[in-house]
Amino acid sequence: MKKSVSLFLIMSCLAYANSYTKCIGCHGANGEKAALNGKSKIIKDMTKAEIKFAMLGYKDGSYGGAMKNLMVAQSKSLSESDINLIAEKIGK
Repeated sequence: MKKSVSLFLIMSCLAYANSYTKCIGCHGANGEKAALNGKSKIIKDMTKAEIKFAMLGYKDGSYGGAMKNLMVAQSKSLSESDINLIAEKIGK
């Protein structure tokens, strides 16, 4: 049982790391940066629900402002599970 729980935790961390890796350059390792010279929100200040709403909206093209086109392209490869992992790790 302990091995199963440990393996699950390790896999969850790896899945999060892989999902968020492409975000780090603009948003910071923990979502602490306002990306592209302040054009984005600081995502660590957003709730989990706000992050999910925004990312799913970027993915389907129904959400976004100045950086919409960039974020639509970034979110296309993320699954709903990836988005949930990112929101759970970064959001309040």
